[in-house]
Amino acid sequence: MKKIKFKKVLATGTVLAAGIALTACSGAKQNGGSNKKSSASVALITDIAGVDDHSFNQSGWEGMVAYGKSQGLKRGTNGYQYFASSSASDFTPNINQAVAAGYKTIFGVGYSLKGAIASAAKKHTDKNFVIIDDVIKGQKNVASANFKSQDASYMAGVVAARTTKTNVVGFIGGVHGDIVDLFDAGFAKGVQDTAKKMGKKITILNQYVGSFTAADKEKSIAKAMFAKKADVIFHASGSAGQGLFSEAKSVNEGLAANSSKKVWVIGVDSDQSSLGKYKSKDGKKSNLCLTSVMTGVNVAVKDIATKAAKGKFPGGKQLVYGLKHNGVYLTRGYVADSVWKQAQTARSQILAGKVSVPSHPSK
Repeated sequence: MKKIKFKKVLATGTVLAAGIALTACSGAKQNGGSNKKSSASVALITDIAGVDDHSFNQSGWEGMVAYGKSQGLKRGTNGYQYFASSSASDFTPNINQAVAAGYKTIFGVGYSLKGAIASAAKKHTDKNFVIIDDVIKGQKNVASANFKSQDASYMAGVVAARTTKTNVVGFIGGVHGDIVDLFDAGFAKGVQDTAKKMGKKITILNQYVGSFTAADKEKSIAKAMFAKKADVIFHASGSAGQGLFSEAKSVNEGLAANSSKKVWVIGVDSDQSSLGKYKSKDGKKSNLCLTSVMTGVNVAVKDIATKAAKGKFPGGKQLVYGLKHNGVYLTRGYVADSVWKQAQTARSQILAGKVSVPSHPSK
């Protein structure tokens, strides 16, 4: 059998963090609702990307809205609400505001809120707190929610390997850490395994932005990757990923809709197909978002909030959401039928324990 070579190209660099101006504090007035069940009330504290980041925070808020509707709650006091942060200095004030407003269960979206949530939980033992994407141990009024994002990212790697025409794909991460490692490692393994099956040599270009908000920096990284012939790029970089979408549009808008040189983006955390819309050179409407690796923040938020409303808040527990029950998954997107079948086969193999997906990239 022909020996298959797999090459991973690692690029690193110093990145200047460029913040995107976002609205801070509460998302709406606190008297917006006429709710009665204060024990079922919930609040969401965003990280610095804000609630409309087309990513993690937005997914969490969608889960909270779905929870509110299922409970017959309205947005506002004794119901559900979000508090948007424009910087880390907003975390504690926003949590304090949610506590003062009487919200019973308070969610911190993203590992950057770990310290603020842990501290608030110690001060307010009568409240429930949840950290999303990290673990807080030893506090009975804190639940931790995490995701097996490496598994859905593996499926994305299968899709990328079977979609690329240039045999060059890319991964752009936000900030190095255990969470982004899941996406990086899963994607690389999916590409690697699929390349071996297909008897192909596929190069992975890998670079980090150093920020989850610096869209301009990501745009320049994407431009360099496209210049190196990458035609499918997966990002796990929060709202900075909008720079990748912007650069991909620049490439595709100069091509005919059916061009073989079209480039694709794989989105992350929420369905990012709305960011992939564009018009081709011949004036046809098209979309460049091949698929999105969904992180079920919405699933976790609704699940934990519902448990809390029933008096069964999982305080002190670490909850992990995976492929089962769609804790993580891929959107159907614009994946070819034959490729989609291969991705679903990979899903079944992971669930059956026939494929083991790493949680950290190989060095």
